[in-house]
Amino acid sequence: MIDRFPEEVDEALWDEACRRAEAIRGFLMRRSGKVAAGDMALLTAELDVSRATAFRLIKLFRAGGTVMSLVERKPGRPNGRRMLDDRREEIIRTSINRYYLNKNRPGVSQLIRDVQTTCVSVGLKPPHRRTIEARIEDIDLQKRAKRRGEAEVVKRTTAVPGVLAASRPLQIVQVDHTKADVFIVDEETRLPIGRPWLTLGMDVCTRMVTGFYLTMDAPSRLSTSLCLLHSVFDKSPWLREREIIEPWPVAGLPETLHVDNGSDFRSRAFKRGCEDAGMAINWRPPGEPRFGGHIERLIGTQMGKLHLLPGTTFSNAQELGEYDSKRHSALTLRELERYIALDIVGNYHQSIHGSLGRPPIAVWREHEGEIPLRLPQDRMRFWLTFLPEQERTLQPTGIHLFGLRYWSAALSADVGSTDRRLLVKYDPRDMSRVFVRRPSGNFVEARYADLTLPSITLHEALAARRALLAKGRREVNTRTIVGTAIEQRKLVDAAVKATATARRGRPARAIARRSG
Repeated sequence: MIDRFPEEVDEALWDEACRRAEAIRGFLMRRSGKVAAGDMALLTAELDVSRATAFRLIKLFRAGGTVMSLVERKPGRPNGRRMLDDRREEIIRTSINRYYLNKNRPGVSQLIRDVQTTCVSVGLKPPHRRTIEARIEDIDLQKRAKRRGEAEVVKRTTAVPGVLAASRPLQIVQVDHTKADVFIVDEETRLPIGRPWLTLGMDVCTRMVTGFYLTMDAPSRLSTSLCLLHSVFDKSPWLREREIIEPWPVAGLPETLHVDNGSDFRSRAFKRGCEDAGMAINWRPPGEPRFGGHIERLIGTQMGKLHLLPGTTFSNAQELGEYDSKRHSALTLRELERYIALDIVGNYHQSIHGSLGRPPIAVWREHEGEIPLRLPQDRMRFWLTFLPEQERTLQPTGIHLFGLRYWSAALSADVGSTDRRLLVKYDPRDMSRVFVRRPSGNFVEARYADLTLPSITLHEALAARRALLAKGRREVNTRTIVGTAIEQRKLVDAAVKATATARRGRPARAIARRSG
């Protein structure tokens, strides 16, 4: 049962669960056989819990494998409610910014005294030391070091061109976006609709492409999330659907994910989703392109391949010349997606890489057996965590989303029993099904109400709606509508006059009848 997602857990509980997960993960990595009493004593001291509780937490983490498996569940506490009130949170934030993040480099103990003193002076209960420390840990390490003038920490956390390296597969996966140098056409009309965005993931150790996502929408947390989902899971079914026979063996959770520095990628949902699965996030500092050198070279390689396609925009005006990219465009989004996939698995992975001196797939095959690749223990929870969502009201006819209607027999019991909006998760790549969270907290899969409909993407669904509306507007006969409105107006005016005349004449006729 998926009753809640990481972003719905209150901050203090999440911070404590992250601390415990880090300690237990390290403990399990260091211990392969029977746990010695001394080792267990060290863990209980680090967790600050009893021996029995430590064993219970280890069991929970082994079963779940995520931070969420260690989140305490307190009876009667509403989901998402913060442990601290807003006034104390504001005091902690202000104290950190004013007294801790400065060049004088005050210690944590001094900060804690300042926060607790301020709280007492305004009649509030002082927060626990660990709560204040957790708020400090939330601050990006390099940002903290720069604000405090800690040169050694800044140096240690700053990448140098050519130095970024990984010793094993999926130790570091970089993700970046680019606007494809080619125009694509609509599935139905075959008219040009614009240039899509390509999001690519790359394993730094082997230079293998881990996954990609092609969309007409600008880069966002969603683009990275869907690229990540494509990267993590087995791609065999995906390849079969596209009639691609070459293997793409990359699968598994990355240890560290390098992503853009945009606010979308720092969202609570994305950050906690990665933390929950044990993936560290490294945000690329703005204005420092060297942090993404590997993936940017790969993107340059992929864009070079697109210059061979009809509808290419090339990379500069000199190359473009008098070539009309829109007029020559020919591929749809689906066709371009398959073209890129074919090039990745059948060309790029199989060719000698300049830095490696070997094909990326050969390096992957050599290393993939050295360490067990981590996969999400709860595939559905992981998948739903990174999918986008909308809220909808359950109607007697089902769930309505983007002009499509969905139904599941499991929703029958909820029709009419609740008027609250339900959370609906959907995959923009396949709109044939959605996942609806019932009032009980369970997610159920709902499919098209009309099961004969084929699977389409969200882009196709929205384009179809726009085309239908445009067709409806073209079919409107304005002259007939205006003419009908005028006739209706004449009818109403004549009726009003006839009624008024009849009412004015009625009293006179009534008097004449009485006098006779």
